[in-house]
Amino acid sequence: MKTKKAFSFPVVIALIFSVIFNLVAWKSATFSDFYTDNIFPKITSVYSRLTSLLPFSFGEWLLVAVVIYVVVTVVFILLHTIFLIVFRLISDKKDNEESKLTKVKKVLDRMSDFFYHVTPILLAITCVVMSLNCFVLYHCTKVPTYAPSEEYDLQQLADLRDYMVKKCNELSKQMPRDEKGNVVYEGDMTETARAAMRNLSKDYKRFDGYFGTPKELYFSEFMCQQYMQGYYFPFSMEANINSKMSIMNKPFTMCHELAHTQGYIYEDEANFFGFLACIRSDDIVFQYSGYLGVLNYINNDFYRAVDKSVYNSHVKISDRVKYDNQFVTEEEWKEVEKKAVIKTETVKKAADVFIDTNLKVNGVLEGKVNYTQVVGLIMDYYYYGPDGNL
Repeated sequence: MKTKKAFSFPVVIALIFSVIFNLVAWKSATFSDFYTDNIFPKITSVYSRLTSLLPFSFGEWLLVAVVIYVVVTVVFILLHTIFLIVFRLISDKKDNEESKLTKVKKVLDRMSDFFYHVTPILLAITCVVMSLNCFVLYHCTKVPTYAPSEEYDLQQLADLRDYMVKKCNELSKQMPRDEKGNVVYEGDMTETARAAMRNLSKDYKRFDGYFGTPKELYFSEFMCQQYMQGYYFPFSMEANINSKMSIMNKPFTMCHELAHTQGYIYEDEANFFGFLACIRSDDIVFQYSGYLGVLNYINNDFYRAVDKSVYNSHVKISDRVKYDNQFVTEEEWKEVEKKAVIKTETVKKAADVFIDTNLKVNGVLEGKVNYTQVVGLIMDYYYYGPDGNL
């Protein structure tokens, strides 16, 4: 009897490479920085150009294919195991070769060989792609600040919060709207987002490269249940957004996800660059979206830092801004809940655990709190950066 070799030589080499690559990345920020600045952009340029040719999210359907493959594999293993048990119990040894059960067994054995050999290959590909396009990025040097180790006081946070609220209140009055009061956008939002990100290359060299086309996800209802606005898929180097969320979330989210495709994997940094790209854009809708994109982080930090009477004494967020700043409209939520296969509460909890665990496994010990650390980057930028005029 021939011994099955599930892990071929190329598979073993790929797995060994992944382990060594990740160990070096964990130990050396210099290595991670060099890779992300010099090699990662070349991968992005080639791969993103190919996936951008597709009118749909290639990464999303790859995930669907993976889920289907895993389900089929698990079901097959269970059924095959049950069949083998039954086969051994009822098969007649003398007539074994000619029985119908034997013929079925041969077919199932061939299918078993397929899963036995293909699964390790897929595992190896997954390890290599995730290592090159995702894991290493978590070990790069953080975005340098203008005032390292600077401690910001409460007054600075209050001033920043009031400045952001005023900007949102002002811009909300300048938005093009339909008869229902919803913001409308008639331009090419994806191209404007790409142009806005390229403008950052003057100050941040990683943005001096090719940007793929941001794409809306087909299963956006499921994203709503996770309260997620966008995803970066390492397997396709795509920036993906939730098509069902309110329109004012979209410009900021596109820029946020595009920042991930250029090597900025930390959520606080992607938030910062999404904000910066939007407010520097000539497009007023993008500017408004940029301020709205970080308003909650800053406002919530200030709210937690003071008592209610102090908070209420500061600039009020207008009702129009509150409406524009909602994640999903009431009408969309009704549609989402109507189509939901799993309860939103269950999906949300599972998504939170997955995201938090993924961040911590990759060395981001703050977990989901990393999203809120954008406040520190924005304060540093405004008080000590080129726009330090607060």
